[in-house]
Amino acid sequence: MPQKKWKISQLLIHLIFILFSLCCILPLISILSISLSNEVDILKNGYSLIPRMFDLKAYTYVLYRPIQLLGAFKVSIMVSFIGTFLAVLFMAGISYTLSRQDFKFKNSLSFYVFFTLLFNGGLVPTYILISNYLHLKNTIWVLILPYLAVPWFILLLRSFMQKIPFNIIESCMIDGASEFRIFFQIVIPLAKPGLATVSLFTMLLYWNDWWLSLLYIENEHLVPLQYMLYRMMNNIAYLTSSTNMMPPSMKNAELPSESARMAMAILAAGPMLAVFPFFQKYFVKGLTVGAVKG
Repeated sequence: MPQKKWKISQLLIHLIFILFSLCCILPLISILSISLSNEVDILKNGYSLIPRMFDLKAYTYVLYRPIQLLGAFKVSIMVSFIGTFLAVLFMAGISYTLSRQDFKFKNSLSFYVFFTLLFNGGLVPTYILISNYLHLKNTIWVLILPYLAVPWFILLLRSFMQKIPFNIIESCMIDGASEFRIFFQIVIPLAKPGLATVSLFTMLLYWNDWWLSLLYIENEHLVPLQYMLYRMMNNIAYLTSSTNMMPPSMKNAELPSESARMAMAILAAGPMLAVFPFFQKYFVKGLTVGAVKG
């Protein structure tokens, strides 16, 4: 009898997780279906999990200039990987310093990091600093440097590195290891779950960013993917509103508004969905950093 109850409970748990998984997967299937659907059918009958009228007009519009789109992909991939590497290395160094028990100014620096989490310099001073003093406008570095130090990620890594026994670090120091060697050969390998989690979040931050390019990028060769898709969506909205104001005799074919929006979502999310499995092994452990104190 206890075994039967155990099987029923296991079945219920599996059923709950299956339903939860479906709730996560069905929106992705719906987005793919809408991107492959006819725009007129979407406006008349709404969304569906299976395209009622198969149509590639949305992808034809989005991929109208493939070379320009590939260039935007190249910029986004370069910014995401270079920015993630530099940002994680920089934030790991700060976090390691804050986690050291023998660091004299640990509390003062921690307060400074926490203070920047609550307040920032403002848009106008930041724009003046980046454009007039640092001269980063219309360079690839303007898309990388502003996210090198994210306070929340620094505090997350610090919480993880505080769990590394200080006795290990002391032993390395007694053996004559330098601080750089301790950091790169001891701390970094032990902090893999936290680093993997922060790396994923940082990569998503770089990949999804369009705000920096809107402010600082005018060179078409430096436009990232998200900003290009943002401009496409604005163009569709403008053309749609202009078409609605025209007489019926002058209206063109229906523009792929909803289907193009979903096609852009597929193109933007595809690379990140491919990257996520490489971080999945460490992701859960990294997210629970600091949840249990022992």
